[in-house]
Amino acid sequence: MTAEIPAFQRATKIVATLGNVSSSPEMLGKLAAAGANVFRLNFSHGTREEQGARIDAIRALEAKTGNPSCILADLQGPKFRVGKVADDTVVISGERIVFDLKTDMGNAKIVGLPHAEIFKAMYPGARLLMDDGKLVFKVVSVDTESLEAEIIVGGPLKSRKGVNLPDIILDTTPLTEKDLADLTYALEKGVDWVALSFVQRASDVIAARTIVGKQAALMSKIEKPAALKDLDDIIAASDGVMVARGDLGVELPPEQVPGWQKTIISKCRMVGKPVVVATQMLESMIEAPTPTRAEASDVAGAVFDGADAVMLSAETAAGHYPVESVEFMARIVIAAEAHVRSDPASGPGELPVEHSVYHAVARTSVALAETVEAKAMVAFSSSGNTAVRIARERPGIPFLVMTPHPDVQRKLCLLWGTHSAASAYSEDFESAITEAITEIRRRGMAGTGQQVVVVAGMPFGIVGTTNSMRVVTL
Repeated sequence: MTAEIPAFQRATKIVATLGNVSSSPEMLGKLAAAGANVFRLNFSHGTREEQGARIDAIRALEAKTGNPSCILADLQGPKFRVGKVADDTVVISGERIVFDLKTDMGNAKIVGLPHAEIFKAMYPGARLLMDDGKLVFKVVSVDTESLEAEIIVGGPLKSRKGVNLPDIILDTTPLTEKDLADLTYALEKGVDWVALSFVQRASDVIAARTIVGKQAALMSKIEKPAALKDLDDIIAASDGVMVARGDLGVELPPEQVPGWQKTIISKCRMVGKPVVVATQMLESMIEAPTPTRAEASDVAGAVFDGADAVMLSAETAAGHYPVESVEFMARIVIAAEAHVRSDPASGPGELPVEHSVYHAVARTSVALAETVEAKAMVAFSSSGNTAVRIARERPGIPFLVMTPHPDVQRKLCLLWGTHSAASAYSEDFESAITEAITEIRRRGMAGTGQQVVVVAGMPFGIVGTTNSMRVVTL
């Protein structure tokens, strides 16, 4: 569609969800070439074997191109659904309806709701939303196995449609038996990030951490009103956050979602946690070869807010134009970032000062790069923490991270403005700088006579010692 644009000219990353239309080795290569930085595997769909084949194909692409590929395993979580109804669809109308734990075949007056935990947590006045919020009910009375509800908004209800519960906190964990099996499999296959669905509180993330450990980074999906009440602690317990606007937009009034999106992004950036904006970003491109103007504005708005990444779901998993969707998203992101550079007031703005040596080095290195008009920055990082701190400051020039660890390289694919390269990580600082400069030249980030700011720790090669910077002229 367009001439290929160097990856380092785009800071906001793109997450592409894989599905039946986008999982072949050829299509994976096209998605990566179009600009996909992260591949999302939606464990709500498909078998583990299918997801495993996708993981193998991604790793084969990585070996072929020499570029790190990040894999995000998105777990289904505790999804609630009504039971079966007669003729697969009933029309809900009138004043009241009963939802029952043990009803096998529902009708217009009583519908099965096979989830005992809902009845334990429900109370009079609480709402039930069904079929993505199309049907709305308010509880009148409830016991341990049934509840009666007032019909606020009726209509057709099909078997096994989803149920949302915006007013209650359930005594459940975000990991079902299916999730635990999927998680074990995903970790064995070496995924880089794991997304937890329907997180309600920080303790949900902490519980998942005991299973995941350091095998992968944890991303909390914010899609429940309860999560908004514990937002700061959830962010603190997570490695990253996803603004999952689908279910969040069902359980919250739609007009509140944009404000919460800005708040979540701001809070994540404040503490240096990568944040992804997801759901319906280029929805029309499931069927159409170009996005709507409103969709372009939505993607640009996420960039203006300061998101680390924007995500494509059905557009790349099941749409007719998966590659074009990534290409258009990249074009929109590049244009939005160019606008922020020309009009900084349109961007997320500066952050308050963090009083630590590490943050001081990160902020000062970015300021130094601006002062000397450096063309690129390079940081040596074993854990990736230095990269996170520098990315938090949003440098306006290409930023390369040299690390000896492939898993760190892959995780950094999600982080704003960060590009990584494998490093031998010699204990000799001068040799390491030579290696980094060679990589910067190879990528076209800077050329002869131009300056690069180097960030490292002294003594060199020791984790957690980032404390110095140097200006190098190529």
